[in-house]
Amino acid sequence: MNQILKTVVGGAAFLTACGGAQSFKEQNSQIPVPTFRQDTVNIIDFGAVSGNFQTNTQSINHAIDSLHQAGGGVVLIPAGVWESGPIKLKSDINLHLAKNALLLFTKDFDQYPLIETSWEGIPQKRNQSPIWALNEKNIAITGKGIIDGNGDAWRMVKKGKMTRSQWNKLVASGGHLNEKGDIWYPSESSLKGVENKDPGRITGDKPADFYQSIKDFLRPNMVLIEECEGVLLEGVTFQNSAAWNIHPLMSKNITIRDINVRNPWYSQNGDGIDIESCQNVLLENSTFDVGDDAICIKSGRDEVGRERGMPTQDLWVKNCTVYHAHGGFVVGSEMSGGAKNLYVEDCTFIGTDIGLRFKTTRGRGGIVENVYIKNIYMKDIPGEAILFDMYYEGTDPVALIGERREPPKVEVKEVTEETPQFRNFEISNIICDGAAKGVFIRGLPEMAIKNIELNNLKIQAKEGIDIQEGNNIKIKNAWIEAESTLPLVYVLNGDQVVLDSLQYNQAQVFMHVQGDRSKNIEAKNSDHTKAEKILITDHGANENLVKIN
Repeated sequence: MNQILKTVVGGAAFLTACGGAQSFKEQNSQIPVPTFRQDTVNIIDFGAVSGNFQTNTQSINHAIDSLHQAGGGVVLIPAGVWESGPIKLKSDINLHLAKNALLLFTKDFDQYPLIETSWEGIPQKRNQSPIWALNEKNIAITGKGIIDGNGDAWRMVKKGKMTRSQWNKLVASGGHLNEKGDIWYPSESSLKGVENKDPGRITGDKPADFYQSIKDFLRPNMVLIEECEGVLLEGVTFQNSAAWNIHPLMSKNITIRDINVRNPWYSQNGDGIDIESCQNVLLENSTFDVGDDAICIKSGRDEVGRERGMPTQDLWVKNCTVYHAHGGFVVGSEMSGGAKNLYVEDCTFIGTDIGLRFKTTRGRGGIVENVYIKNIYMKDIPGEAILFDMYYEGTDPVALIGERREPPKVEVKEVTEETPQFRNFEISNIICDGAAKGVFIRGLPEMAIKNIELNNLKIQAKEGIDIQEGNNIKIKNAWIEAESTLPLVYVLNGDQVVLDSLQYNQAQVFMHVQGDRSKNIEAKNSDHTKAEKILITDHGANENLVKIN
């Protein structure tokens, strides 16, 4: 058994596995946590009324503004149901939701003005977020209450994500269907938006009335923390967002702990948290059950992200649980500004489409590097337990019933600033009870995925290990239980692929190698008596460049 040492990171104990296992680099986050004056104001004192569903937008914003001008403190939302339009959070304000407080954002879209902000890494017109902070310092949302974005009023819904009775009930409620009749939109304005490519993108050829005509389509992220410094989110449940749930954007010194993030599984773009171009972030002891990616790292899209040049960096994720989501911990696909120095440990993914998900595509550019992950526990993963994919196409990770997908066209292209890169990952101590595939690594012919170390894996899956266009890929101390009808390990154009102490239950073929650029492939310290055939090489692969002992 490996010796376990404790090192201090950000005031908490990080476990570092020694004795040959991958280890976290010793780091100290030193993220300052916001503090506030004890002065407290109650929104009731500013005219807010619970339960009769009057809109309390003015009362809540007045309470925030007044206390902000007085030097800051705590704005209390007491127990009750408080309907509101959009709220602007100001410096030195802690918006505190008492136990049994429900802050419910209105379905009246007219109360959300169109503003200039960012969506999926591109400057866009969007409806103002229900909670928005811009260029503020020392802010917080805390307590034991619930923030509900009333997202069902905004969202389109795919037929394939609902039961027949749910779909019939939704269609009968009103709204509009697309031409194929398989996507429901809540309004004509929402349907009109999807008919245009990148409709919210700010361009000189779009008059102001165009954005107004598709206003319902421009769904807001529920909590937008934009260009802020010193942020605390603690204790609150964030649920039912129109688009992304929580979106820290170009901000720094962020602490997020003990929160609960919920969205219906069918919610389009219903991400849990998207941390975009941020620095010094701690996310811990939180739970996610959402309709898209759960914990997602971004940094802008394509040329706009590269011009911004702000990677998400120095991030710690600890002790989080993810239930339904497209991915548990995710980087991309909008990662054009890069991402680096990411530390993830002690997380559990149950029923998540993909466990660890790293996705990008040509055109993004950007470099994702120096990622350290350990102690991840997964169960019932419909897709891959660990996935690196540079052919992301913007589709759900698991195909819906009746949906047909073709494999990407493989061609070599020139390396430019638009070519993305994944490199320098250390992933260790992974247990997965059930997945479609254990490990999938797919780079580009012109840009391999590089320097990936996977150590101490225990995975039960239908398929084992699939490495395509990977360079310096090392897998050590792994137990893979997979179906015997497929090769346990498949390698296409791999270079410096080393499998050390890989154990398995059975296999018709241990390793299948293809591609005339495959070389320096080695498997060692494994028992191959359970394989009917040890090696197959074809489609240009040279058997002499594969060493198995």
